[in-house]
Amino acid sequence: MPSPVEGGDEQPERAHPVVRERGRAGANAWKGRQSADQAGGREAAPTRYRASVEYDGTDFVGFQVNPGKRTVQGVLEDALARLGDGVVRRVDGAGRTDAGVHATGQLIGFSYAGRLSVTELGAALDAILPRDVAVRDLRSVPDGFNPRYAARYREYRYSIWNGPPSPLRERTALGVRDPLDTVAMASAASAFIGRHDFTAFGTGGRDSVRTVSAVRVGRSGRDVTIDVRADSFVRGQVRRMVGLLLEVGLGKREIDAVRAALADPGSRMKPAAAPAKGLCLRHVALGRGRRSGDETNGEREER
Repeated sequence: MPSPVEGGDEQPERAHPVVRERGRAGANAWKGRQSADQAGGREAAPTRYRASVEYDGTDFVGFQVNPGKRTVQGVLEDALARLGDGVVRRVDGAGRTDAGVHATGQLIGFSYAGRLSVTELGAALDAILPRDVAVRDLRSVPDGFNPRYAARYREYRYSIWNGPPSPLRERTALGVRDPLDTVAMASAASAFIGRHDFTAFGTGGRDSVRTVSAVRVGRSGRDVTIDVRADSFVRGQVRRMVGLLLEVGLGKREIDAVRAALADPGSRMKPAAAPAKGLCLRHVALGRGRRSGDETNGEREER
């Protein structure tokens, strides 16, 4: 996030702070070899890559760089600068997840100017990145690839543990002790599908119209999940959608509450946002190229 955690309009991304040298033997050896190459006139041009990223968002203040704070984007840029020519190049993400939000399918794009092969680069990132971030499915892509604009849709899952206290489960799921009526939740959720003004479910932003293509409420034993798929989201949208569905499931709101909220986007009564720890960016589907002036898929999101 730029970042206000539940912020307003999209703000310009800020450059990552200067990367500190950490004295890693392998990285230093590689840089020495690269310096020799450059001295001999063999400086490598940056290559564009994409990759899927999984992270536990618990100890991050969000995806987007926030100077002086630990972010996913910052950790990735730090690692790549150490493996490349030392120049910090921006890592672009498909979704700017908020503080505490997780990902199993975040998609990133970045440029790398070192001489490691794709296989070597993936292995080196595995060795350097902290345990709460992992990169996989690394591959080269055409110059100019940006996952924010190439994404056709994004899918988030909100996880709920509808049972007794469970410290392990509730690290990445919301604990709800009272029984949830998931049938009522699913019925209410169907009203979200389609193109609507989500002003009542977001914060800030001049354009809050979004297209939601799917909302699924599922249960397996005590595990309850809410999957939401859309082209993009306004900031806070998914967590407020979940917050309202939880009230329906607990019998605090009627099934038509969703329809009523969407019909009155100017209402100041926003549904309470569900805690960030239950939210996970699961999948980013590609298939749409950037169009001139296209801001919708550029996501002024949380999620």
